[in-house]
Amino acid sequence: MDEERRAAGGFAIALAVFYGALGALVLLGARDVLFQYEENRCGMTYMFEYPEYLKIKLPKKVSKRYAAYELYLYGEGIYAEENRKLMLSGIPVLFLPGNAGSFKQARSLGSIALRKAEDIDLKYHFDVFSVNFNEELVAFYGGSLQRQTRFVHECIKEILKLYKGRVFAPRSVAIVGHSMGGLVARALFTLKNFKSELLNVLVTQATPHVAPVMPLDQYLTDFYRTVNQNWIRKAKEIRNLTTLSVAGGFRDYQVRSSLAFLPKSSHQYCALSVVSSSVPRVWVSTDHLSIVWCKELILATVRAFFDLIDEDTKQITEDPQKRMLVLKHHFLNHPAKVFEERPELITELTEPGRWLQIKSSKWSYAGYNQSDGKYFTFDLSSHRKLYSHIYCQNSMLDTNSWIYGCINRTSSTCLQAVDLTWKAELLPTVKTVTLKLQDYPSLTHLALHVPAVNGNKFTLDCEFFNEASRTFHLPVTQLFTLGLSSSKITLNSTGFLHNVQLQHFGQTHQAFKILIESRCQSVKERKPSIYRLRIPWSHEDSLTLSQVPSLTEISAKLHVAQPENDTTVPVLNIYSSPDCQYEVTVKTSFLQVLGQVIRFHGGALPVYIISNILLAYGKQLRSLISTGKCLDFIPALTKAAKPYKVEPIVNVAKFLLGVNWFKGMWDMLFLPELDAVTLSHQNEWFPLISLSLFMFGTAIAYWSGILFNSSLKLLSSLHLVLTRPSGLPSDNSLITRRRLCVAASMILLSWTTCGSLVITITYFHYIFKMIKLQSIARTELSVLNMSSNSVEQNSNYSKKDIGKNCGSTEELSQSSTSSTAVDGIIDSLKMHVTILNLLTWIVLLCCPSLIYWLKNLRYHIRLDPDPCRTLAVILISVLGILMNTNTSKLKSSRLLKIALRLPLPFSVAVVAFAPLHLYRAPYLIIIPLSFHALCHTV
Repeated sequence: MDEERRAAGGFAIALAVFYGALGALVLLGARDVLFQYEENRCGMTYMFEYPEYLKIKLPKKVSKRYAAYELYLYGEGIYAEENRKLMLSGIPVLFLPGNAGSFKQARSLGSIALRKAEDIDLKYHFDVFSVNFNEELVAFYGGSLQRQTRFVHECIKEILKLYKGRVFAPRSVAIVGHSMGGLVARALFTLKNFKSELLNVLVTQATPHVAPVMPLDQYLTDFYRTVNQNWIRKAKEIRNLTTLSVAGGFRDYQVRSSLAFLPKSSHQYCALSVVSSSVPRVWVSTDHLSIVWCKELILATVRAFFDLIDEDTKQITEDPQKRMLVLKHHFLNHPAKVFEERPELITELTEPGRWLQIKSSKWSYAGYNQSDGKYFTFDLSSHRKLYSHIYCQNSMLDTNSWIYGCINRTSSTCLQAVDLTWKAELLPTVKTVTLKLQDYPSLTHLALHVPAVNGNKFTLDCEFFNEASRTFHLPVTQLFTLGLSSSKITLNSTGFLHNVQLQHFGQTHQAFKILIESRCQSVKERKPSIYRLRIPWSHEDSLTLSQVPSLTEISAKLHVAQPENDTTVPVLNIYSSPDCQYEVTVKTSFLQVLGQVIRFHGGALPVYIISNILLAYGKQLRSLISTGKCLDFIPALTKAAKPYKVEPIVNVAKFLLGVNWFKGMWDMLFLPELDAVTLSHQNEWFPLISLSLFMFGTAIAYWSGILFNSSLKLLSSLHLVLTRPSGLPSDNSLITRRRLCVAASMILLSWTTCGSLVITITYFHYIFKMIKLQSIARTELSVLNMSSNSVEQNSNYSKKDIGKNCGSTEELSQSSTSSTAVDGIIDSLKMHVTILNLLTWIVLLCCPSLIYWLKNLRYHIRLDPDPCRTLAVILISVLGILMNTNTSKLKSSRLLKIALRLPLPFSVAVVAFAPLHLYRAPYLIIIPLSFHALCHTV
């Protein structure tokens, strides 16, 4: 017996260690997402004058219909005073805040736009309007998204009315939408009476366009489906809309960047999606909130808006092609030139200066206090046979043209040249040009112009090279190496540019540490090296500056997986110092891999936890039939929570859906598409990720079960201290008049207020009853222990005293009866604890609508639409029975054999249908619980 106890204790310790290790992996992954990112390098935007928000009076009909919403005009100082009479003459821009966002977040955009207008003597200016959505939680409750969309439509019409009669009255509005505000702006095109010409430019900041971050109700997912289907279906109709989506990068852990990439359509030419870390002159990652005030990003946005202005109409240009060119200029490839719609490519080099011919293939020049201009020329004909490319970089970060290709040349100078500055690219410390010589057969020479400068130190570097000699192939390490092995390459070339192709790197679950060690031959001062990780299939590049010599660590992970038909390879560009040698090492970062799994799939963890609890629940029902006793939640979980019970079934169903006859039968039964199919399309490794998530879910269920049991015992102890213990429950009736009245009042409350409120009240009522039941069980157990001790003492008396202690037999009989009753209570408690574990997740998934209702209670007593109202009515009926039941009645039920078969299929169904539709999980829990309740009535 002792050996069995020791073995059981050792097994329990081993399980605790195992699940502790799994739980630690989840915490490490969450830590990587929430804390392990670059520091905030955004500059803060400041207002030069006190910001003011002028409330725009809306028509009574609109104000009454949308009582919680308002429209404001931003202003500062004199500009705010002048606008009080609403004699507006600028260009209207409407800011839409996102989830729980404030209309005051428009101040960064409005203030910088005003300062920019003052810089050009108010030749043009923007009037920045902002909508107050009452800081609604629309990311978690989708019932108000349609209402917000209709209100924005009304705002646009009212804004344009303010400009009626003006000389250059606008006919459209530009919108900047943060978070869900960007989605609301796109939803305007789903309105029947919305005219597409009312909106010409849309800039979204950290907006989850693809899918909701947490799909907690059907209204939210339906809204997304409608908007995205409309976006693709009506692409031809909205082709005049120019859309820019800016994602925040890895600092934004609330909305991952892959969700912010606009859905692609073959007709949507004027849509651009970028990550802030790749935007020229920004080059930083932003968190979800700082993206609205990040100085570098707001400056880029305002510069783009001013370049969008048409000189003739004094409004944003109606030419969609020009609008797209402007956005690409500022957000993709900035050549360090002021934007020109049709730049003069052929120019005459009339600026005075000496002409110097350079004959070497590699050349550097350092200048300081240049009193006169110079032209440095390279003969291309002499280099075409030996080299394939030329690379030049210039540290003078002005906006003047500096590199030309000669097409008409005398013996020493160029008469006419092609301005190649437009081929340049701006980097943090230099502007660079890489030209393929074969693409310019008509050019005879390359000319670099250095103007006369005073007090500015600069460098100019050029080199001819063969692409093959500067391209290196570095295969990344496998996932299962866990960082124990590495892949390494040494760059022996002393050139200015190296390209390291990272082979076999294309999935979002991959993550690597790239170590770049630079060793230099001399100790002279050098410019910092620039390392750029370029992802060719999406605009999510990241740049790192590093002093040399040094050891630099770069994180390599993806926001968007490589498309199926894409054969390109991520490239690490190294803009290096010429006398330094570089060693590049790549190894898998296991912690960042965990972070990627949590970042992309952590929202589905509740589904896998629920699946595990359902398996434990089914095991408890089976143990009632097989042994007559109910297992504790933890032993039931450890025995039943096996991945092979769930994962193979989901994968088989996913495979069969690829077969036409099975898919036809599936559609005939009106079954929804498997979420696992969608996730597998996004990531071919999803079956392995799903298995990992299941095990993570087991660990979380294990520790949450221990925490729940401990909390229940602690609360029952507190209850015993504060109240007088009562005896065993005497009333075994499931349905009483009082309970019917309570149920009816709860149903009425859910119908008139909020379903989630009633679910929460019922949940805490259930917990309170279990605390009382636990208190009774503990009290009766202590009484039984005292009685057993008394009987044991009586049994030691001599036979002559039997007559005096004849009551001991009766005491023993009563003790046995009480023991049976207490055993029944303990068994019932074990079942109730598992049901409460399931209910906890129902409450958590319904909680956002309750928070939304509480926040808007002063406007509406009844939540409409309510995603939890139907669920609340069912739960009231089911829990009204379950919280008053015991296992003795359940064991004798004829329906128990049916009920115990339900948890397994619904455990599979939760994993199959709920990862992308979390709101389905409560309904999949309710069905087996309903059969459980039915068992007590039949």
